[in-house]
Amino acid sequence: TAEEFRRNKDLGAAQLQTGTNELCDWVGEALARYHTVVRRGKQANRPAWLQSVADIRDQLAGLIYPGFVTATPYDRLRHLARYLKAVELRLAKLELQPARDQSLLAQIASLCQAYRAWAESGRGGAEPAVAEFRWLLEELRVSLFAQELKTAVPVSVKRLEKAWAAMPR
Repeated sequence: TAEEFRRNKDLGAAQLQTGTNELCDWVGEALARYHTVVRRGKQANRPAWLQSVADIRDQLAGLIYPGFVTATPYDRLRHLARYLKAVELRLAKLELQPARDQSLLAQIASLCQAYRAWAESGRGGAEPAVAEFRWLLEELRVSLFAQELKTAVPVSVKRLEKAWAAMPR
């Protein structure tokens, strides 16, 4: 009925406003953290840190890039600031324990390379399992490099290796 239509329209308008405000908050926080991480990353220039810093730069390029707001699934936008905070904590820990960072990076390197090769090949970019795996990698980075931030879902290297092995080819 006309009355139901008006009621639903008003409800939708209110939800749109709330969603837009949330989105702006999430993106604003993520961009502020990104700026901090990039600034700090420029200071991380010791030779022993090169591999870790290169990995961090690759990670950042996958999180914040032109068009990331529309390309990132809405349910993942709210996690961007946490992922970037994890990078910030990783950089702080890298200064104190570069060998530990290298060890943790070695644990995830093959998973990251496998995903990157898959994504760059153009095979299955829209595959839901591949898209989910990409975000599980971010959660794994939080788990390994910034445990204090907690992950949104349970993750481990073994779980992701198993998930990758089961990925449709």
